[in-house]
Amino acid sequence: MSNRSTIKDVAIEAGVGTATVDRVLNGRGVVREETMRKVAEAAHRVGYHASTLIDQRLVTSVPEMTFGFVLHKGKQKFYQNFATEIEKAVAERRDIRGRAIIRFASSQSPDAFLKELSDIKTKVDAFASSAVNHQSITQEVRRLKRDGIPSFALLNDFAQGVRENYLGLNNMQVGRLSGWMTTTAVQNPGKLAVFVGGNRWHGHELRETGYRSYIRDSAPDFTVIDTLVNLETRQLTYEATLDLLERHRDLRGIYLAGGGMEGAIAALRESVAPRHVALVVNELTDDSRAALADGYVTMVISTPLRRLCRDMVEMMVNAVRNGSSEVAGQHFLQPDLFLPESF
Repeated sequence: MSNRSTIKDVAIEAGVGTATVDRVLNGRGVVREETMRKVAEAAHRVGYHASTLIDQRLVTSVPEMTFGFVLHKGKQKFYQNFATEIEKAVAERRDIRGRAIIRFASSQSPDAFLKELSDIKTKVDAFASSAVNHQSITQEVRRLKRDGIPSFALLNDFAQGVRENYLGLNNMQVGRLSGWMTTTAVQNPGKLAVFVGGNRWHGHELRETGYRSYIRDSAPDFTVIDTLVNLETRQLTYEATLDLLERHRDLRGIYLAGGGMEGAIAALRESVAPRHVALVVNELTDDSRAALADGYVTMVISTPLRRLCRDMVEMMVNAVRNGSSEVAGQHFLQPDLFLPESF
């Protein structure tokens, strides 16, 4: 007598009827994806000889979706990690056969983002980017929407009123949090400095506003000097920080609303003792982790990339399946905060 598993064995293991297993095997009728998955898993558990065929039925029943992404600063560790988490989030989905096309803009200019978008837009079902704010990008997002391709703003809320959703931190809240940390860490009032990447980063402007608002409301003994633009580059930030330390002997804190923290850390290491100036930066990297341990960074505000990417892919899948929402949304994630004693 043969011990070979049968359709009945598969049905019992999956908790369904034999007719359902037969429909899955032979591709007859309509079977829900969730049920097909149960049957496939059960077939493998009982060692059913046609489990490979069931797997093939499941794969062909799952829709294909391609998602396009344009990020910036491809050589920066944070954005490399971002791309990795995007790929993981797409690969983890079992309800679609997902594919991620990821490009990095060569610069922060709108044209650089538009060039990369132009290369992929005919291949994607939905699009997401960390693009700057500019009318040309808004117009392109409007065209994508008209063509049925929903767009999502990542980290920086561009194309407001047109894009499908914004995913990232609440930047006003992040700015206020930075102001609280800076003034809490400093014993004597003095001057504070803020760096932004540029005037096209709406997120940086919100962070600066939140920072200044907190100081004005809750720490009026401190003075925030004119905002500095560093284009998110290490060298500009390094030179500007050295100049700040030279011109403002009572400088008590620095907040980097965007990138370029490596330059500020290097300048402080060269010029002052640990904890002499409170420095708040974004994203946990090897540089910021080491500076936390050495007392040159006071707090790191980090984007929870894994959560962001999973939520983003979920929203992209829903938008492709159900169409764009009539109301543009905002999806805020709580930041991960790191202090010197976090490790």
